[in-house]
Amino acid sequence: MKFVAGLAALALMTVPAFAAPTAEQKAEFHAVCMGIAQDETLCSCKADAAMTLIDERFMAMVIAAMQGGSVPQDQYSAYNTYVAKSNQICKPNY
Repeated sequence: MKFVAGLAALALMTVPAFAAPTAEQKAEFHAVCMGIAQDETLCSCKADAAMTLIDERFMAMVIAAMQGGSVPQDQYSAYNTYVAKSNQICKPNY
């Protein structure tokens, strides 16, 4: 059992940790969302949810996608999962 715990600890140390989204990213996300949806309640909720669901790197990709950019093919699944989770939080029964 100690061996398994040791492997888990080693795995955590070798996986790069990504930073949480920044306050600036949250503000940009909110501004872009408002430009699209014009719904303060939804955009505030989605911005708050993004802060807990994704990291700084992924937030940059999400904002770019909201601005009309393409989601990289290898990120489709993660992006769709993020959208589904944020909708569960912000648009119950959606």
